[in-house]
Amino acid sequence: MMGRRGSSWCRWWVALLVLAVAADAVGCTSVSYDDRSLVIDGQRRIILSGSIHYPRSTPEMWPDLIKKAKEGGLDAIETYIFWNGHEPHRRQYNFEGNYDVVRFFKEIQNAGMYAILRIGPYICGEWNYGGLPAWLRDIPGMQFRLHNEPFENEMETFTTLIVNKMKDSKMFAEQGGPIILAQIENEYGNIMGKLNNNQSASEYIHWCADMANKQNVGVPWIMCQQDDDVPHNVVNTCNGFYCHDWFPNRTGIPKIWTENWTGWFKAWDKPDFHRSAEDIAFAVAMFFQKRGSLQNYYMYHGGTNFGRTSGGPYITTSYDYDAPLDEYGNLRQPKYGHLKELHSVLKSMEKTLVHGEYFDTNYGDNITVTKYTLDSSSACFINNRFDDKDVNVTLDGATHLLPAWSVSILPDCKTVAFNSAKIKTQTSVMVKKPNTAEQEQESLKWSWMPENLSPFMTDEKGNFRKNELLEQIVTSTDQSDYLWYRTSLNHKGEGSYKLYVNTTGHELYAFVNGKLIGKNHSADGDFVFQLESPVKLHDGKNYISLLSATVGLKNYGPSFEKMPTGIVGGPVKLIDSNGTAIDLSNSSWSYKAGLASEYRQIHLDKPGYKWNGNNGTIPINRPFTWYKATFEAPSGEDAVVVDLLGLNKGVAWVNGNNLGRYWPSYTAAEMAGCHRCDYRGAFQAEGDGTRCLTGCGEPSQRYYHVPRSFLAAGEPNTLLLFEEAGGDPSGVALRTVVPGPVCTSGEAGDAVTLSCGGGHAVSSVDVPASAWGAGGAAPTRAGASPRRRTRRSRRRASGRSRARWRSPARSPAPGACPACSPSRPLADCLWSGHVFD
Repeated sequence: MMGRRGSSWCRWWVALLVLAVAADAVGCTSVSYDDRSLVIDGQRRIILSGSIHYPRSTPEMWPDLIKKAKEGGLDAIETYIFWNGHEPHRRQYNFEGNYDVVRFFKEIQNAGMYAILRIGPYICGEWNYGGLPAWLRDIPGMQFRLHNEPFENEMETFTTLIVNKMKDSKMFAEQGGPIILAQIENEYGNIMGKLNNNQSASEYIHWCADMANKQNVGVPWIMCQQDDDVPHNVVNTCNGFYCHDWFPNRTGIPKIWTENWTGWFKAWDKPDFHRSAEDIAFAVAMFFQKRGSLQNYYMYHGGTNFGRTSGGPYITTSYDYDAPLDEYGNLRQPKYGHLKELHSVLKSMEKTLVHGEYFDTNYGDNITVTKYTLDSSSACFINNRFDDKDVNVTLDGATHLLPAWSVSILPDCKTVAFNSAKIKTQTSVMVKKPNTAEQEQESLKWSWMPENLSPFMTDEKGNFRKNELLEQIVTSTDQSDYLWYRTSLNHKGEGSYKLYVNTTGHELYAFVNGKLIGKNHSADGDFVFQLESPVKLHDGKNYISLLSATVGLKNYGPSFEKMPTGIVGGPVKLIDSNGTAIDLSNSSWSYKAGLASEYRQIHLDKPGYKWNGNNGTIPINRPFTWYKATFEAPSGEDAVVVDLLGLNKGVAWVNGNNLGRYWPSYTAAEMAGCHRCDYRGAFQAEGDGTRCLTGCGEPSQRYYHVPRSFLAAGEPNTLLLFEEAGGDPSGVALRTVVPGPVCTSGEAGDAVTLSCGGGHAVSSVDVPASAWGAGGAAPTRAGASPRRRTRRSRRRASGRSRARWRSPARSPAPGACPACSPSRPLADCLWSGHVFD
C-alpha cells in the first residue's frame, strides 16, 4: 500500500513540475539573426525603435510616453543604463523613483513592445561624465576604458548587477521579457585609435565582448560604432544622421542603426537645433532601401536633465533634442505623424524586404531604384539624392515626380504610398499659457534667505590642506558643483594688488576678507580662463577664498575623464602696480566641497529655516541668495513649466524635487543657420552647414519642466530658487504648455486630420481665401480665431478633438509651406521662435 501511494504521489508531483515548467516557458521568445535581420521566434523582422531615457522623465510619464511611441508605429524602446545615477557612491545603489529601471522595462512589456538594453556602462548621452561615476578616480591604478584590472573589475561588477536585476525580473526575451538586444560599451571605435595605446584598447574591447557574453542573457550583444577590430561575438552597428551607405564589417549579421539622431542636443550658448521631418524620413527610407533591418531614433523622447545630470560641459537642462515627442511628452507635429505614416508603409512590406531578392538600378547620378521581389509580389524604392532639383523617374511605364532629396516608396511597385518630402500631417505649435489655477495670484509672493558664506571666508575648518592647487573632480568626487580653495597670507601695512587666477573650471568667484571682489565664467569650448580683479589688503592676516564651479562634466572624447576642472596648478598671484607678483600657488590651501546650504538641505524647506521678506520686499541682483514662493498647481493635465526669465544662474526646486540648473541670462549665439531652413541636403549639427536653428539671440533656456508628479493638487506647492549669480525673481511665473494653432496642406483628394491633442477641442477650421482658386484646395488651419478674407468650416469641427478635411481638386505644389493665415504661414511663426498667447 505504501509503495503504491508513494508511486502515485511521485507521478502527481512530476506532473505538477512539468506543468510548472511549461507554464514558465509560455511567452518565451527566441532571438537570433542572419544577414537580413533579427530573427524573432523563427521569423525575420523589421524593427522600428525609439530611445526614451527613464531618468529624463518620471515614472508617472513612462506609460504615456511608451503608449505614444507604440501608436507612432514603433516596435521597441531603447535606453541606456546610467551607472553614476544607479551607483552615486561605491556599492551604494539607487533604483528608486526615475531610476527604477526594472519598472521602466515592465512598462515596456505591459505595452506589448520590445526593448533594447544599452548597458554601456560608458554611455556618452550628453550625461554628466558620460555616465561613469567620478569615484572611479579614487581607485589606485584606474584607467578609464583601457585594459586594466581596476576599471574592468568595476565595469563587470556593475554590468553583472544590471543583468542580474533584469534576469530576476524575467526581462530578457528568452525568459518571456521584452529585451531582444543588449549593448556593451558605446562608440568605442570613435576614440580607440586616439588613446595612444592600441594594444590596450584592443585587449579592452575584446574583453568587453567576452565579459558580456559570459552573462548568458540569451539575446545578441551589439557594439555601436565599432567598425574596426570588432570582436567576433558581437554585432557592430551604426550611429549617425545617415546610415544607408554603412554596412556591417562581416557577413552573416544584419544592418542595424542604433542611433538615428532626430535633432541635436543644446548647450547654454547655442540656439535650438531642428532636423526636419522630411530629412529624417529620407534617411530612414534610404536605410531600408539599402537592406536596413533595425532602426532606432535617438531620441524619440529626449526629456529633461534633472538635478546635476547634464554633461557637456555646458549642456542645458532641457534635453528636448527636437524629438518626435517633445520634452514634456507632447506630439511634435509634423515629425511624429510623418514618421508614423512611414512606419506603416514599411511594415506593410516587411516580409518582402526581409525575404525578397533585391536589385538596384541607377538612373544616372543620384537616382536609384531598388526592387524587392518575393514570389509574385514586389516592392520598390525610388530615391532622388539631388538637393537642388526635382526629377521624373519612369518605372514600368509609369512616371513618378520625386522632389529633391526625397524617397518614394511603392509597396506594389506601381503606386506611391509615401514620399519623404511630401508631408500630409498637420504642423502644430505648442504655446505657454499663464497659470489659471483658482485664486492664483498674478505674481508670486517671495521671501528670501542669504546663503551662509561666512564659514568659507577663512581658511579654517576645511576637509584637508595641501600646498598645491588640486584638480576639482578628484578632490570633490563630483558630489557638488562647488569646491572652495582657501588660503591666507600675512601682509605688512595696507596694499593694493590685482588678484590673478588662471583656472580650468567653468566658473569662478573670488572673495578677499569676506567680500566678493570678482567673478567670471568660461566661454563654451575653452574652459580655460582668467580672473583679474583689484583687491586691497589690510595690515595683518588676509584671507583669500576662491569658489570654483562646474556646469556639467565632459562626456565624450578620448580620455575625456582627464579634462581638468578647477584651479589645478593655477597660478594664483597677487600683482602690484610695478608688476611684482606674490605667487600663492604653493601656499597652504584648505579644501571644502559644496555650500553650507547643501549640507543643511535648504531645498527641502524644513521647519526652522528663517526666511525674510514678510514686508513684501526682497533684494534683487544679489549673488548667493535663496528665494521661496508658494503657488497652486495649474489646473488640468497639460504640462507645466516655470518661466525663469529675469534670473541669472542657479538651481530650482519644486517641493524638494530638483528641476536642474537654470541659466536664462546666457544668450544663445547668432548663427547663420538661424536665418535659413531647407530640408534638402545632408543635415549638419556643426560647422557652416547648420540650418533650421531657432532662438538665436534669445535666452538659451527660459522654461524649465515641472512634471505633474512633482506637484500637489489642492494645496500650496513650494518653489525654491538658489540664485548663484544675482537675479530678479519678480517675473518668475508658472505656465502650462498647450496646443496653439495647427495647420496642414494636402494634394488633390487627400484626407487630412487635424487634432489638438491633450483632450483639447478643435474650435474651428479656417481656410485662407487667398489660397483658393476655382474649385481649388487650400492649406487649412484649425483652432484659430476668425480672420479677414478667410473661409471657415464649422460643420465638423466645433467641440471635437479632431476635425477631418478633404482637399478639393487643386492643391499646393509639393513641398510648399502651408499658408496658415492669409498674411503669414505658420512655418514662419515656427522659425521666428516661440509662440506665446
